[in-house]
Amino acid sequence: MRKFDVKQLTLAAMVAALYTVLSYFGNIFGLTYGPIQCRFAEALCVLPFLFPATVPGLFVGCFLTNLMSTVGPLDLVLGSLATLLAALWTARMPNRYLAPLPPVVCNGVIIGAMIAWYEVGFGPAFWGAFAFNAFTVALGELLACYVLGSILLSILPRIRYFRDMIPAGRLTGVSRAE
Repeated sequence: MRKFDVKQLTLAAMVAALYTVLSYFGNIFGLTYGPIQCRFAEALCVLPFLFPATVPGLFVGCFLTNLMSTVGPLDLVLGSLATLLAALWTARMPNRYLAPLPPVVCNGVIIGAMIAWYEVGFGPAFWGAFAFNAFTVALGELLACYVLGSILLSILPRIRYFRDMIPAGRLTGVSRAE
């Protein structure tokens, strides 16, 4: 089992808190839950590419956010697991341009299926509802991760404080000596 140092634990805790606050803020505008959603907090799902220690923070933040979900316990389990799977996969992406892809795919498929089941069950209408929900959830993820998340992936390596925490192979185009 991997041990985290204090800096990594603090980073994970801050990501959990930030994810939760951003999601609750988005809920004020009706963007956090439902078939058409764009969680601003999902932009943080690209962070494991630069900081693998943020994986547990994303999981905890999503879990805390899903305590208010309209789908209930199902979203607590499936929504949090979708974020965990996406975060673990993101940490293994080969480059920053692919880093936003796992949250788009995982949430589109898992959350799209969960919402479809919640709306219509596993009857004949499931596949149509799944196609709609998978598309709309993936579209919201695409906006959050590829637009906002890509900005994070560009800016964070330039900040001296974070630069030392990023594995050397992930620092493309940014010198450690700056």
